[in-house]
Amino acid sequence: MPNPREERKRGSIQSIDRATAILKALASGPRRLGVSELADRLGLARPTVHGLLQTLQSHGFVEQDRHSDKYQLGPGLLQLGYSYLDLNELRARSITYADHLATRTGAAVRVGVMHGASVVVVHHVFRPDAAFGVLEVGLQLPLHASALGKAVLAFSPAQVLEDLLAEPLPRLTKQTVNQADLQRELEVIRDSGVATEREEAVLGESSAAAPIFDHGGTAVGAIGVVDSTDRIFPRGLARGLSAALGEAARGVSRELGAPRWPYAAEA
Repeated sequence: MPNPREERKRGSIQSIDRATAILKALASGPRRLGVSELADRLGLARPTVHGLLQTLQSHGFVEQDRHSDKYQLGPGLLQLGYSYLDLNELRARSITYADHLATRTGAAVRVGVMHGASVVVVHHVFRPDAAFGVLEVGLQLPLHASALGKAVLAFSPAQVLEDLLAEPLPRLTKQTVNQADLQRELEVIRDSGVATEREEAVLGESSAAAPIFDHGGTAVGAIGVVDSTDRIFPRGLARGLSAALGEAARGVSRELGAPRWPYAAEA
C-alpha cells in the first residue's frame, strides 16, 4: 500500500527538479521564453510549467514581461547570488590581494573556484585603465582551457582529473589543449605554481593564474590575470607576472590558514 508521506516527498522532490530545470532553461539563452516554449523544451505539460512559473514568480526568481507575457530570470536569484558571495570566505580574503594584483600588473583580475568541469569567477577586478567593462562574477570558465582552472586542477586529487578526462575535452579554439598536452602542462604547473593559457578559450585573450590553498592544504581556488595576448605574452610570459601571481596566491592562502605555498599535488 502506498505511503502517503513518501508520495508527498517524491512529489516535492519532483517539483524542485522541474523548477530547477525551468531556471536553467531561462539562464541558457539571451531571450525570454514563454510557457509553451518551456514546456516543449523540457517535455512537461503546459499547466505544470505555468504553475511552477507562478510559484517562482511569487518568490522573485522569475519575472514576466508585460508586453510579450514571456518569462526571464528575476532579481531574487541575484540576491541569492550575493548572499553566496558574502559568505564565500575565499572571495572575502582575496579582495585586497586582487586589487593590489590588478594595480601591479595593469590587468584584469579574476578569483575562481572549481564547480564541476568549470571554474566559477567569484570576484573580478577591472583592468585599472579600462574605461568600461562587464563584471564577470558568475562567469564559468572551462577547467582545461583557463589558467584559473588549470591552477586548481594541477593541485586537485587525481580522481578529479580522471573524471574530467573521462570524456573528450571540448575544443574551443585551435589553441585548446588536448588530453595529453593538458597532463604535461599540469606537471609543469605543479613545479612552478603558475598556470597559463594562450587563446585556448577566447581568441586574442590569454591568462595566467596561481592556486590558492586552505588550512588543510586543499586547492580551494585560484587567482589570476586576464588580458590581450600581447600583454600577457609579449615575448613569453610577461616579466614579473609569475612573481606577482605567486605573491597574491600566497597571501590569500596565508589568510585562509595555509602554512605553506604551493602544496605538492596529491598522488
